[in-house]
Amino acid sequence: MYLDVAHLKEFYDLPLGRMLRVLVGSRVNMLWPEMRGRSLLGVGYAAPYLRPYLKKTNRVFAGMPAAQGVVKWPREVEIPNKAFLMENGQLPFPDSCIDRILLVHSLEMAGQPGELLDEVYRVLSPGGRVIVIVPNRRGAWARSEVSPFGYGRPYSRPQLDNFLSNHHLSVVSREEALFVPPTNSKLVLKNARSFENLGAVAWPAFAGLLVTEAEKQVYRGIPLKASRVARVLRPVFLPEGKTAGAQVRTRYE
Repeated sequence: MYLDVAHLKEFYDLPLGRMLRVLVGSRVNMLWPEMRGRSLLGVGYAAPYLRPYLKKTNRVFAGMPAAQGVVKWPREVEIPNKAFLMENGQLPFPDSCIDRILLVHSLEMAGQPGELLDEVYRVLSPGGRVIVIVPNRRGAWARSEVSPFGYGRPYSRPQLDNFLSNHHLSVVSREEALFVPPTNSKLVLKNARSFENLGAVAWPAFAGLLVTEAEKQVYRGIPLKASRVARVLRPVFLPEGKTAGAQVRTRYE
């Protein structure tokens, strides 16, 4: 169940949304500090977390599902639109052409999350990486409707790792974010960084979000050893004066 794009846009303009943009965005930037010469695709509603990369690469795209709706992004009139509408999780890109993909408000909302990950795998370049941000099943943010992370399907750490692995995406790093209580309290918002630092030490298992980076696995065939071929094709010589039929009968008598 995707939320309406107008509600998502409105949320990230609020103080709580701006706080999430800073706290969660810092985790993304820590994993991907450099984007020069690479292509970056956001899927779902990833625009708030893509903005810092506009100055680092010209190849930034924001794919928004049809069930959610699409808005122009970036908002600035002088910057060309980089957002596009996705139909049924299908990405309008050729195979192996995107270096980095960011999934936010995406996997937990998708009706067919497996098909979405198959598309992510298809368009990722060999060795390309994806960051998946989903609500933590054990965290308070998955149980609160104060943010968009309280909607959709939350994941536990083992569930997410296994799901990515089943779609040939190998987990390379695991992070957590949002140790801040899900509230609009001005006191909490003012001390958000202190809550975040304290929670990372005191209650890491109860983080609001799971931030997982995975790499595209590229498989290749295993060549057959020459010695094995030789054994399979080696002729069998029969004793002098015997035929093949006689040899078979002798073996089964």
